[in-house]
Amino acid sequence: MTFLSCASCESFSVSAWISFSFVSLTGKKLDGERVCDRDVFAWTKLAAECQSAGYSGTLIPYKCDLSCEEDILSMFSAIKTLHQGVDVCINNAGLAHNEPLLSGKTDGWRNMIDVNVLALSICTREAYQSMKERNVDDGHIININSMGGHRMVPSADEHFYCATKYAVTALTEGLRQELREAKTHIRATCISPGIVETEFAFRHHNSDPEKAAAVYESIKCLKAQDIASAVTYVLGTPPHVQIGEVQMRPVEQVS
Repeated sequence: MTFLSCASCESFSVSAWISFSFVSLTGKKLDGERVCDRDVFAWTKLAAECQSAGYSGTLIPYKCDLSCEEDILSMFSAIKTLHQGVDVCINNAGLAHNEPLLSGKTDGWRNMIDVNVLALSICTREAYQSMKERNVDDGHIININSMGGHRMVPSADEHFYCATKYAVTALTEGLRQELREAKTHIRATCISPGIVETEFAFRHHNSDPEKAAAVYESIKCLKAQDIASAVTYVLGTPPHVQIGEVQMRPVEQVS
């Protein structure tokens, strides 16, 4: 079984915990857990640590610019050559720029759409085609979304980002419907966390580290491993169970 986890620098912690959960699985045949990111240095280190620990799976980093369709298609071609294809696809790459609706830069908006919406859609399409051509009928596509995809944050810096996450909510339900129309048992799930203590805020507020730190100091936040646990739970449900949406917040989070 081959897992594909699509990551970005902003989502490294969550993707790392998800990958760790997969490669350390016992009692399952795991050919490879392939993770893609533009910066593979940290992933290469993690892969070495997993190998040294003697885990049953193998973590294979792959450098890929998810804003470039050619890179994505090349990655799927490499996976086909090395592992026949993808059985589980986890779309976890995402980013936010401080670009309000009234004054934001088009390049920032476009980058958020390219990564948060188009890359997710391309990876979903290619993962499904990989499963279909190998007659895999029990695959799973999991989109790591955000609570920002279900309510608008009262902050101008977040509005366009939230719009891309609303798109992920719609895309996941659309995917579920299309999979049913295709009469397949491949499942689609959306996991929407609230505030998670990761690198995200520091990259989002890269010009104001104090503001970024305050995001995580105000309440007891979710941890990256909490999201990985949700992914493991979703994947562990019986084949007839479709979990369409998981919304999870820190207990202390208000909105």
